[in-house]
Amino acid sequence: MPSFTLPRTVRFSRITRTHKVAVAVLAAAGATSGLALTAAPGTAQAASEHAPATVQPVSANGMPAKADTAKTARPVTASVADHLKVTAVAKQHSAQQAANRSTERKAVKEYPNNLDGWIRESLDIMKSKGIPGTYEGLHRNIMRESSGNPNAVNDWDINAINGIPSKGLLQVIQPTFDRFHVSGTADNLVDPVANITAAANYAADRYGSIDNVNSAY
Repeated sequence: MPSFTLPRTVRFSRITRTHKVAVAVLAAAGATSGLALTAAPGTAQAASEHAPATVQPVSANGMPAKADTAKTARPVTASVADHLKVTAVAKQHSAQQAANRSTERKAVKEYPNNLDGWIRESLDIMKSKGIPGTYEGLHRNIMRESSGNPNAVNDWDINAINGIPSKGLLQVIQPTFDRFHVSGTADNLVDPVANITAAANYAADRYGSIDNVNSAY
């Protein structure tokens, strides 16, 4: 096939038109993008202008309240209330314990460690056990038998001769003490309270009461 060549003016003319079309398309696309880019801020600004305003919480002094403080205010208040409640309960419990200890101390009666105290303690035990006797009856017989000496020992009468001497405030021999010993008192013949209560128990069995004893018994 024979070849031919377009005239130089025609060839450049066609290329030029093609380029012009391409450039026009690119220009149109760029313009559209530009419009989109320029429109976006304006649209966002309009939306922002028409959006409802956010109401910030205001504190008592007129300043905006912090969100974190508003959120945590209620739990903190509850925590303080719980702490106060626990503290109040603890104080009430401590007061109750102190009252109980005071009651217990009052319930435990204390007696002086002398003849008066021994007689009074013996009378309280005798009363709880149903053993008759009075302070006067006990004191009178104690002074006659031992002059108030809890370690007094008779080493000359028939009991002493038989090897079982009378001992203590009311001069009790061991067999009598063992038989009439009052529970709750010491198992020692010369213990003042144990000696008095055993002697009063023996006298109640034999004479009706220690008050009825006016001589050796």
